[in-house]
Amino acid sequence: MADLRILLIGNGGREHALAWKLSQSPRVEAIFAVPGNGGTATCPKVTNVSSVSAEDFPALVQFAQSNGVNLAVPGPEAPLVDGVEGFFRNAGIPCFGPSKEAARLEGSKTYSKDFMKKYNIPTAAYENFSDYNKAVAYLDTISHDVVIKATGLAAGKGVIIPQTKQEAKDALKEIMVDKAFGDAGDEVVIEEFLQGDELSVLTFCDGYSIRSLPLAQDHKRIFDGDQGPNTGGMGCYAPTNIATAELVQQVDRDILLPTISGMRQEKQPFRGVLFTGLMITPAGPKVLEYNVRFGDPETQTVLPLLSADTDLAEIMLACTGGYLDNCHLSIEKKFSATVVLAAGGYPGSYAKGTPMTVQAPPAGSTIFHAGTKLDGQQLKTSGGRVIAINSVGESLRAAVDASYAALAANVIDFEGKFFRKDIAHRAFRDASKASMTYAQAGVDIQAGNDFVEKIKKAVASTKRAGASAEIGGFGGEVDLSQCGYPNAPILVGAIDGVGTKLMIAQAMKKHDTVGIDLVAMNVNDLVVQGATPLMFLDYYGCSKLDLASAADFVEGVAAGCIQAGCALVGGETAEMPGMYKDEDYDAAGCAVGAVTSGGMLPRKDAMAEGDILLGLGSNGVHSNGFSLVRRIVQAAGLDYSATAPWDTSKTVGESLLTPTKIYVKSLLPVLGSIKGLAHITGGGLLENVPRMLPDTLSAEIAFGTWEMPPVFQWLKTAGNVAPTEMCRTFNSGIGMVVAVEASQVDAVVAALRSGDERVYTIGKLVRRQEGQAGCVVQNLESWA
Repeated sequence: MADLRILLIGNGGREHALAWKLSQSPRVEAIFAVPGNGGTATCPKVTNVSSVSAEDFPALVQFAQSNGVNLAVPGPEAPLVDGVEGFFRNAGIPCFGPSKEAARLEGSKTYSKDFMKKYNIPTAAYENFSDYNKAVAYLDTISHDVVIKATGLAAGKGVIIPQTKQEAKDALKEIMVDKAFGDAGDEVVIEEFLQGDELSVLTFCDGYSIRSLPLAQDHKRIFDGDQGPNTGGMGCYAPTNIATAELVQQVDRDILLPTISGMRQEKQPFRGVLFTGLMITPAGPKVLEYNVRFGDPETQTVLPLLSADTDLAEIMLACTGGYLDNCHLSIEKKFSATVVLAAGGYPGSYAKGTPMTVQAPPAGSTIFHAGTKLDGQQLKTSGGRVIAINSVGESLRAAVDASYAALAANVIDFEGKFFRKDIAHRAFRDASKASMTYAQAGVDIQAGNDFVEKIKKAVASTKRAGASAEIGGFGGEVDLSQCGYPNAPILVGAIDGVGTKLMIAQAMKKHDTVGIDLVAMNVNDLVVQGATPLMFLDYYGCSKLDLASAADFVEGVAAGCIQAGCALVGGETAEMPGMYKDEDYDAAGCAVGAVTSGGMLPRKDAMAEGDILLGLGSNGVHSNGFSLVRRIVQAAGLDYSATAPWDTSKTVGESLLTPTKIYVKSLLPVLGSIKGLAHITGGGLLENVPRMLPDTLSAEIAFGTWEMPPVFQWLKTAGNVAPTEMCRTFNSGIGMVVAVEASQVDAVVAALRSGDERVYTIGKLVRRQEGQAGCVVQNLESWA
């Protein structure tokens, strides 16, 4: 008997998927979509309604009463958080969704975190402390890894990721007692360090019972390989290979049931669908966030897995009526994959009103509209995430391939369409070992970038005539001609350290090569500004000076200065008893060079589409990414004294201590013929190349166009490191990138090769589209 008339609020892909499934119910007579989209407009039993605003709750209730609606289904979170459920409840119309009070699980992150803490629901723990003793005591109560943050500005040093509990306590003493970062350490945040895979689960609730759909994995980043800015979701697949029966039971037992029980105890029973974002950590699943509505594109992915005899309308009524435990819900033992098509430029600015053509998809595939509308009989785009195709198959590979086959056949077409080509790529990786990342090794590149943004204002406040007073690159300059020295050159300075490569030097008791590294990291940063290195100063800090190792180190610094053609003019040796452990030491260096105003690099105004990118070969890992290198070596069970698997002529330690290549003398003769340089250090190709480019251009680099040192292949394989992570953490065989006009390539290549450089043509500059990354490495999937 068709006795249900449904009011569906929303206009996205989620709402089209709900309308699609609800229309299959024999009980549903009519569905009114407010406002709906181009997909709901042609969906059986559905009528789009534009005469009522989705934000006008009294008008929605009046429309529902006038049209015999007996079930309201809000799609987005905003109406639920604003209390739309109460309006329908007061009118006697069942509403599939939580009350305004229960919707605070999504509407207030503070409320949800406090709620999880109160009911012992696993989530990322965090506490603020201004008392040192209380902070130390808190560390003794926890067993998870932490991130310790000084809340104030701390000159780039205020975030510490300790490897042990003792290191964490030492860090607290350094920050809060010894005031290593000044007033910035008056208060600290101790936060749990989470790592793992993100999953999502949609759970039907009636306030007491729960029934979950298969766990799904969304893809938020705009570009393949999880690169670029976050979006609302570029694709999804379910079920995931991570979601074992044991994991599902654990999620139910430790997270979902306590959540529903806790909401009842709060006298705010949750009814509707609960979206729970999970991080599957080594310690088990933990909640990242709650949403109080269906997810997008998760809904388009999991609803097609409901069996034909499962009535979504009946389930929704059961949730509103409190009898979900007496309702039939079954899942097909199949796999589902959804690929989202976005408008060109999304998630930045994008065109609307672009005409579209949509053909009937092959059997097993379904098209779900999101940002579309009907203009008469013409379907047009009206949003950033425009439309999606979902396919169901007997295997995940079959489902993924079916979606991409349909797209290859142009079942959906519109100008500027864009979609990811690697949906479900994480499911197809080598499952035999966990993938390692730089963040897991204790270094968060993005955190460093965020910190730079935070301190830019303070740095800019120091600006004086002739000085750039900007931050974000690896060098700064002062134009002496603007400081009272007519016709004087521009002074360029760079400061850097060697990082955790020092720990390998200490383990091997070999200190000369890291002295060369220290010089290289600085002078290479000078030459990218077009400057000739002139002088170098070093800093060596330890608890107790060991003359032999310190002398070896300084001799290495001198050797590096000779290679760079600069003078070692001074330095500081600091003995600080108790500051370091045993024979540990730290080192930093500062290089100063000069350049004429006409010789400054990069020449961004001169850069143009079609300019060629040359890559200069590296000597190996150089001096970045060693936190991850050490982690991989340890996981592989290797000693630094063992034979290197990638180079049997050396030990692991000897090979890894190969010093950073100094490019100064080979580059100086060609500086007048090139447009820009990028020293490939922390952040790899992906983060360093864009530093030399104008906002209008992007670097397009072709993976496989250069010779890869064997150490990188070993690191990738032994650590199961994703190709994108390799290109973000390491130099991957290219230590310097040169931007040069096409007509100058042959001459520049010849000059560099005469300087004994290995030179490769690795890519070109292209016009940068809205939302496009500053550097895209193509063919990374070929790095098997």
